[in-house]
Amino acid sequence: MEITKERNKWLLGAIAVAVAAVLAFGLTACGGNSSSSSAADTASSEDKVITVGASPTPHAQILNDAVKPALEAEGWTLEVKEFTDYVLPNTATEDGEIDANYFQHIPYLEDFNAEQGTHLVNVAGVHIEPMRVYAGKAASLDELADGALVAVPNDATNEGRALLLLQSAGVITLNEDAGVTATPKDIKDNPKNLQFKEVEAASVPTVLPDVDIAVINTNYALSANIPADTILFTESGDSPYVNVLVVKEGNENTDKTKALVAAITSQDVKDYITKNYPDGEVVPVA
Repeated sequence: MEITKERNKWLLGAIAVAVAAVLAFGLTACGGNSSSSSAADTASSEDKVITVGASPTPHAQILNDAVKPALEAEGWTLEVKEFTDYVLPNTATEDGEIDANYFQHIPYLEDFNAEQGTHLVNVAGVHIEPMRVYAGKAASLDELADGALVAVPNDATNEGRALLLLQSAGVITLNEDAGVTATPKDIKDNPKNLQFKEVEAASVPTVLPDVDIAVINTNYALSANIPADTILFTESGDSPYVNVLVVKEGNENTDKTKALVAAITSQDVKDYITKNYPDGEVVPVA
């Protein structure tokens, strides 16, 4: 009788241990599946996020107001990272920190790749920002005094663009072989002996009160709220300086890039640009 009781106790104990082991395994398995599922969900969520670097105005505005809703309708999340210079958005795209950038025109992109050894490619033309000459101390181009001071961007393509614009305005003449990378050394005729103050593109608006005239990129003029009535001359509408969407070479045909290109080149974005920049500060690509 005692032997039977002891045997029953042993059997009950063994059964309890077995049940506990099964339950523990089940919980572990469930926990493992939950963790795997959570990781998969996170990865899937991250795959649907597109990060784009942009200048605050007008690029980030266009992305946030017009492109983001279109992407959301297709199941994508757009994150816009703002940059206030022309270098970091390209290096961030090259390094894979962001998926794309939207701030620059084609000549600048080509020059940047050549100078920095980067591998960035244009995947879509979006808009043109006509460069303009703004009044500082001088009220008009006709009133420029002998030796007047002119502020221009100091990076290769934008300085050349500024000088070509001044040539179009009739205040200087460049050598015939001067192109988009022209500098003041390429000036052939300078009847008013203009002096040039070369500064970083983003800083040109800040020196406007100290110079007679300045040639300013539209995005920086908009950010600085420079009055439209101080515009003295505007680049023609056939400008080759189209602002483009840029990705690293090899990412041209990813799902993210395809979705972003479709959204940013849509008619809704064109309509947004036309409506919000009625004075021609930003002109959508046809």
